[in-house]
Amino acid sequence: MIRIATRSSAQARTQAEVVGNALRAATGRDYELVFVETLGDKRRDVPLHTICGQGVFVKEVQHAVREGLADIAIHSAKDLPSADTPGLVVGAWCERRDARDVLVGATIDDLAHGATVATGSVRRQAQLGAIRPDLTFTDLRGNITTRLEKVPAGGAIVMAAAALQVLGLTDRIAQYLDLERFVPMVGQGCVAVECRDDDDESRHLLTTVDHPSTRQAVETERAFLAEVGAGCTAPLGAHAADGALSVFMASGPEPTARRFSARRELTVGSGSHDVARELAREAVRAVER
Repeated sequence: MIRIATRSSAQARTQAEVVGNALRAATGRDYELVFVETLGDKRRDVPLHTICGQGVFVKEVQHAVREGLADIAIHSAKDLPSADTPGLVVGAWCERRDARDVLVGATIDDLAHGATVATGSVRRQAQLGAIRPDLTFTDLRGNITTRLEKVPAGGAIVMAAAALQVLGLTDRIAQYLDLERFVPMVGQGCVAVECRDDDDESRHLLTTVDHPSTRQAVETERAFLAEVGAGCTAPLGAHAADGALSVFMASGPEPTARRFSARRELTVGSGSHDVARELAREAVRAVER
């Protein structure tokens, strides 16, 4: 029996079941879910960026594995801290879903002057505000169903396409935001699976659900994040695809903030991490000058 630690939200539970079913199909091993409540789940009364730091949705799930209460841990890759967690290793980066952000409620062009857009992400606020500085932003917290019930009158909410795909709710999408102007969060659309670094059995099992091209892309994006040294309080994003890395960083979410955007061709192998780190240094210099 494979014990899988996960948050209990519908999205997290479904992601864990997808991984569990894939492992069962590949190995014949059954699984059970071990539900864990994280700090991010407990503190739904305050804006996420005020409590965030790094790992607000993963630390308690990781703890369950480190303490032997579960064998593997399931995370949305975008929630992982930039630094590796001692004692744990990412045994699988699962095949990435759609990495784009989406609008629910209205398209950008259909939003009236001064319309309200709800999002808990300073990155999304910075990117939308750069194109539509007239928009008014408000915080958005809660599970997927709760968020979908909070579309402002005449406004929109911003979500990850992958979250709606997981739950079969893509019919609610008004607009997919293009990856060039709206660079997503590092790892967005990917599920990461961790295990103890000394658990050879689990590490072997996870090779059956690891997706090599997704691994290369997400690890390149994470090299950018690690070099910046920022958590989810910083407006930044990175997305590797089609042989190139696109990045975004801003000094803040306000329309007047300094911004840096770039797209760079990637070399094969470990050289992609060097490109990511150099872009990170350029971004920091640009927004902190």
